Amino acid sequence: MDRLRAVTASHRAAPWLALGLGLLGATGFAPLGAWPLLILSLSGLLMLLHAAPTTKRAALLGWLYGVGQFTLGLNWIATAFTFQSNMPAWLGWIAVVLLSLYLAVYPMLASLGAWNLSKRQPLALGLFLAGFWIIGEWLRATLFTGFAWNPLAVALVPTPALRLAPLVGTYAMSGIIVIAGAALWWAALKRIKAAAIVAASLAAALLLPQQPLIEQTREAVQPNSAAEQPSAPAADSDGSLPEPPPPPDPSTHWPVIRIVQPNIGQADKWRAGFDRIAADRLSTLSLKPGEADLGSPQILFWPEAAITRPALDEREARQTAARYERLRATRGLIDGQTLVTGGIGVQSSDGREVDAATNSIFVLSPNGTISARYDKAHLVPYGEYLPMRSLLEPIGLSRLAPGAYDFAAGPGPRSLPLPYRDLRMGLQICYEIIFSGRVVDREDRPDVIFNPSNDAWFGAWGPPQHLAQARLRAAEEGLPVIRATPTGISALIDAKGGLIETIPSGTADHIDALLPRALAPPPFAHLGNLLAAAIAGLFFLSGIALARRPR
Repeated sequence: MDRLRAVTASHRAAPWLALGLGLLGATGFAPLGAWPLLILSLSGLLMLLHAAPTTKRAALLGWLYGVGQFTLGLNWIATAFTFQSNMPAWLGWIAVVLLSLYLAVYPMLASLGAWNLSKRQPLALGLFLAGFWIIGEWLRATLFTGFAWNPLAVALVPTPALRLAPLVGTYAMSGIIVIAGAALWWAALKRIKAAAIVAASLAAALLLPQQPLIEQTREAVQPNSAAEQPSAPAADSDGSLPEPPPPPDPSTHWPVIRIVQPNIGQADKWRAGFDRIAADRLSTLSLKPGEADLGSPQILFWPEAAITRPALDEREARQTAARYERLRATRGLIDGQTLVTGGIGVQSSDGREVDAATNSIFVLSPNGTISARYDKAHLVPYGEYLPMRSLLEPIGLSRLAPGAYDFAAGPGPRSLPLPYRDLRMGLQICYEIIFSGRVVDREDRPDVIFNPSNDAWFGAWGPPQHLAQARLRAAEEGLPVIRATPTGISALIDAKGGLIETIPSGTADHIDALLPRALAPPPFAHLGNLLAAAIAGLFFLSGIALARRPR
């Protein structure tokens, strides 16, 4: 231990060790899932901070830890640059590093605050770092439109600790992970009593009974066998698509849903002429016979921007074309079926010129009529719109999503009606699902959240990380989540954050299941991130009390 302390106090070794600990911590997130290493890395960070001789050194150590963690954890962002031709692909790695340099400011501020207030008392240092980490993650999700990707809590999604999410929320869970790391460090310092108190408290929290479902969900549907990737629908002799059997009567049967994953990669999605192939592939998967014990689906869910040409166009000359796109999407649907799909809307105040586009979800009846619509509200800067366009466009920068017009933001979380038993559906398109406490309309609580996404942008690391964050939202809000993506990972998630069924990446397939039931609103659904603030306050008060004690 004395030798380890000497290494951590070394001016030369400590910064490199902090960077390495950050890289180690990133392995705790999906797809690697080595969450014990994340906790171990936080123990190492606390050891480094305790040995830091100055405020400046403490800030540097926290910042380098963040740089390492974010650079490895967000490597999937670089993949997005390979799917557009306006900017070189290598710029994606520059973007990863630059973003990580900024995001590392939040661990830096947490480390700085903890070092200054703790007076180098080990117990106080751990408590203060946990409290400041909670605040830092909330700020990271809020400032400059927010980027809440990979909070520490998401590493615990595959573990029993997920049951803490409806009780305290994501950011408080992140603080608890820091405390777990502190407990390891305290045990190494032979502060056994403090480490034991943390261990006993965590065990007690995990043993608390969970809320029962309002109504029991159906047993998990067995996964479908991977379907062969279709290039065109199987047609009758006259060229028409086969008609599915009639769906169950919605007045006597809980809705059967179908989640469709067409396995359409980003390289093909916007390719000229591919829209017909994509429409045929989606229709083929949508019109396949239903599961024998369920019957045909009543609600079909397609991914984000599954309809690549405008499905709603306010320009007078383009409204017929938009209606054609809706009819092409709903062909083969029969009375009693509903399609919920991602698509593009075009706004025009004068009926002639384009004002903006919208990334939208449309609820469509079999005749192509739009019964409800949601426009994405939390847009991705540089992805769906280009900030400071007049300055950046002349130097060759553009947004990642194709198209000549920036997207316009919608009004925010809302619940849309579904035509079954007065069901209400919350909508969160892609990136919107990662913002804890901001995914549902609390005045009009939905029965389910639909999270269509286009994870085809994000290589091998992005999709499992995105899925883990959707599971956190389900657990926090006590609501099932439906995820439909073009290439995976599509999923049906129950109201406790558990996976009922998934479709692996790179597979064309569908999921048929009864719509899972919601939980009664858990504490987080009522109080939101006030719970995180309360727990951060508890850490601070405890830290202040310990910092005032004589060494």
